[in-house]
Formats: sequence, C-alpha cells, structure tokens
Amino acid sequence: MSFMELTGRQNVAEYRRPVEHNKFSYSRVAGVDPVLLQSFRVSARCGCFMQAARSLNIKSTRLRKQLAQLEAQLQCSLFSHSGTGFALSRDGLQLQAQLMALARERDLPVIEQPLIRLAVAESILHDILGRDLVSLLRRNASVRLDIISLDSELSLRAISADVVVWLAGTDSPSPGPSFAISEPQRLARLDYLPHIAKRYSRVAARPDSLGDLADFMLVQWQHDRHVDNFRPWNSLVEQRLAGVVQLHSYELMLEMIRCSACIGLLPHYMSRFDRGLLALPGLFNQPMQRQVWMAVNADSRHEVAVQGIVELIHNTFNERREWFE
Repeated sequence: MSFMELTGRQNVAEYRRPVEHNKFSYSRVAGVDPVLLQSFRVSARCGCFMQAARSLNIKSTRLRKQLAQLEAQLQCSLFSHSGTGFALSRDGLQLQAQLMALARERDLPVIEQPLIRLAVAESILHDILGRDLVSLLRRNASVRLDIISLDSELSLRAISADVVVWLAGTDSPSPGPSFAISEPQRLARLDYLPHIAKRYSRVAARPDSLGDLADFMLVQWQHDRHVDNFRPWNSLVEQRLAGVVQLHSYELMLEMIRCSACIGLLPHYMSRFDRGLLALPGLFNQPMQRQVWMAVNADSRHEVAVQGIVELIHNTFNERREWFE
C-alpha cells in the first residue's frame, strides 16, 4: 500500500468519525454557580491564573479554589497542568465551547466599568502615589482609570476630574480646581530644601552657605519658577549668570541631581524616596513650604469607584506619614 493510499484512507476515516457529543448540556451548565463559570471563562481566555485573577479583581488563591469547586461540581478535570502553565483538557474545551455558544445565544453584554478621572500634581504622582496606583492595576485589570498629570496652575484650572490632588499654600487651597468640588482636605505639609546626590557631596566640601553654592550647578523645574513660596530659591537662580539648567520635566530634573552633581529644590521627603539624595538644610533663613490638598468632584463624590480612589490616596499618605514629619 502506497503512502498516498494510506494517508487517504486515514483522512476519510477521520472525516467519517462522528463529532464528539458535548456533555455539558444547557440544563447542566444552567445549574452551576455563575461566579464559578465566570472564573473558568476568564481563566480560559487569559491562559494564566494570575492574569485571570487580576481581571476578576480577586486573589489567585481564591480563583484556584473557585475552579476546584467547579471541577468538583462537574465531576471532571478542566485543566491539564504543566511546569510552565496550563492548557484546557478535553472537558475544559467542551465547557468553553458551550459557554461561548450560550453567550452568543443570549448576546450577553460586556459589563462596563465606570471611568474614574484622577488628576494629580506631577511631583506627587511620581514620588508618592505612583507605586500604589501600579499596585491597584496589578490587583484589578478591569478598572478604567484616566490619570492626569498636573504640571502647572493653568492645567489645574483647565481640567475636569473626579478626584484632584494638588499643591497650594499652607493656609489656603487656592488656586484650586475650577469645577464644583467637595471641601478640600489637607493631606500633608511639605518643606522644600536644596538637595544633592550623596556621591557628589563629601562632608568636608558640603555647601553650608549660599556663597558655597557658587561652585555648583543649579537645576530648576520650570513649574517652580511661578511658586511664590519658593521666592528665596527662585531669586538665587535668577541671579545666576552661568551654571543654571531650566527643565520642563520633573523626572529629568531628578536625574540631573542624581547623576550630574547638580543641586535642585526638592521636597524634604526626597531622601526617603531616594536614599542617594541628601538634603542641604540651613542655606535659607526663610522656610519654603507647600500643602498637599485633595478634593472630590461634587457630582461624583458618592460613586463607589471614586470613593475607592479616595480611600487609596488616604491610605498612601497615612502609610508615609513619617515622610512628612
């Protein structure tokens, strides 16, 4: 028998083999807890338990327990596990096919998540809130979040958001957002000091007077030029005829201080955020301070998702309370 004859007969036999009956009938699937079926459907789509847990906004241990309950209820194994992950078993593929068919038949809508608009002062977003916002996204991959970075008073007045965190004077939240907001809340008071990288500052050569700063390059974030509370620092920078760098990027300013032996004005908590930076107190007689304020849009302040963001911000500042003492 030739190879073509052999393969031809095999193909015919395969073609004539009856389609395997799906043992997960509508009535059988309808009796299963929808939460367990949703856990299976998302796991099958993601192909990864951790990603599925993020999408469902639950812990991976809870997801695995739900899948185990589903297998026990259906009395079958839905997954084939391996060292690098998992694949759907034959029963798992059949269940997935039935759920897809039911979804098409019912034309089930996608549950829309509310859009949360969060506007935050650029330095606060970078130094304080950024890490916890990343953690939020790692826990909940279905969230809809619009994060707006505020780098000037103009941008603060121009935006519309559900939650706003901004910097203003210590006595008043003005200037603040232009839309209707709840009563502004004080989150933290920040003192600002010149900072230098530790590796460029030997104790013997560390500047301890304004005159000593003549031997160092100064860097200034352009946004700070318009902050009235920074007048002592701004006056020093404006008097410079050389050795000054003006930057529009907050992150680049930090990099210049870390890597270029430059001195720049930063919040006093910065040495906790970056252990390689060192504050230089005593150079200015007049304190330079700002207050971190938060307010919620008056129209959306009662929404659960918005309240969740507000709680996250409060927790973040409470956990870092020692930064602001």
